[in-house]
Amino acid sequence: MYKIGIIDTMNLKGMNLLKNYKNFECELITNLSHENLLEEIPKFDGIAIRRGRIDKDILSRCDKLKVIARHGVGYDSIDTKMLKEKNITLLVTHNTTSTSPAEHIMFTILNIYKGIGMFDEIVRSGNFHKAIHLDIKENFELFAKKILIVGFGRIGKKLIKKCLGFDMEVLVYDPYVESSLIEQMNGKKVSSLVDGLKEADILSLSTPLTDETRNLITLKEMKMMKKNSIIINSARGGIVNEVDLNYALDNNIIAFAGIDVFEKEPPGINNPLLKNKKVLLSPHAATFTKECLEDMSLETGQNLIDFFENKIDKNKIISL
Repeated sequence: MYKIGIIDTMNLKGMNLLKNYKNFECELITNLSHENLLEEIPKFDGIAIRRGRIDKDILSRCDKLKVIARHGVGYDSIDTKMLKEKNITLLVTHNTTSTSPAEHIMFTILNIYKGIGMFDEIVRSGNFHKAIHLDIKENFELFAKKILIVGFGRIGKKLIKKCLGFDMEVLVYDPYVESSLIEQMNGKKVSSLVDGLKEADILSLSTPLTDETRNLITLKEMKMMKKNSIIINSARGGIVNEVDLNYALDNNIIAFAGIDVFEKEPPGINNPLLKNKKVLLSPHAATFTKECLEDMSLETGQNLIDFFENKIDKNKIISL
């Protein structure tokens, strides 16, 4: 019998899958404080984790922990160096976390490009006929606009199809993906981030947060972009420098942004982006659809079962 910790509540379908598995004894941990996780996690053989930071101090105490299954694909909250040292396997939800994020990116783009409720407000305020006389400056077509997708993994591959459906031109920057694959999907690989930024009307980030991608987009990069361009970050906070982004928006260096992720979550009440009217915000919610939350929980649970049955799909194992 393996002792399994479910760190933070997830959809009941996945929790019930784990609780009903014959070889598991499960315990739900909802207190995500460092002190509590320091006490609780070392007693488990495996954990499913949705939220919570698993740092070096916690992992150094984990002599029986064999596997961590992430409810999602990001793992910047887990000390991977210590995982490698302790020979603990890290699993992610490889199959279920691409459709909803790609749709969320398109939702953000469409909201920004179509005036964020401008026409809805006109109708509700009794000014139906006012629209015919509007000087339209905030409503644009997506037709022939250039989007630069940075990171061409599962989400990027879903996003390109949706962009092409709007007759957009898709540029891709990902040094780890062959240009032939991108071209097969009717995209164009750019040789450098700088080249892509200079061309793009829209920048969408779909890359993990690593030492390589932290502060990937700063004021320097924003100044390379068109003044009417927009930045979408639904990947990880810290990839776009928030201070620089706020400055760029306030000074008309770029036009607009859609931000789903923050350097600190939840963001502090004094974070200037919360007051900036040129930003469309969401609470790290790109995966928050009924289907995605159900499927992620089931995949997380199945990953733990498959690991202990020695039949885990190698694509779900993060190479440390």
